[in-house]
Amino acid sequence: MVDSKPPTRAERKQCWFLRDEYFKCLDKCDILDPTVVDTSPEKAPSCLELKKQYEQGCMASWVEYFNKRRVLDRRQQQYLALSQQP
Repeated sequence: MVDSKPPTRAERKQCWFLRDEYFKCLDKCDILDPTVVDTSPEKAPSCLELKKQYEQGCMASWVEYFNKRRVLDRRQQQYLALSQQP
């Protein structure tokens, strides 16, 4: 998605769907950081088509945000789990 105008509700919904499908694929491959697929595509060959759809279906700024947010959320969950251990 390259347009400069804001995405419609349907476009946002489609973007979120594509993101969720791609992230599910990454989970199946035990990959936390989506940028790993850029540097080592052989680690998640089954996710390459989903990655392409995700990046085409969402604005670049959203893709960057979602990717960073995924890593940050998982790290926060890990820290929280560690802090709750006796």
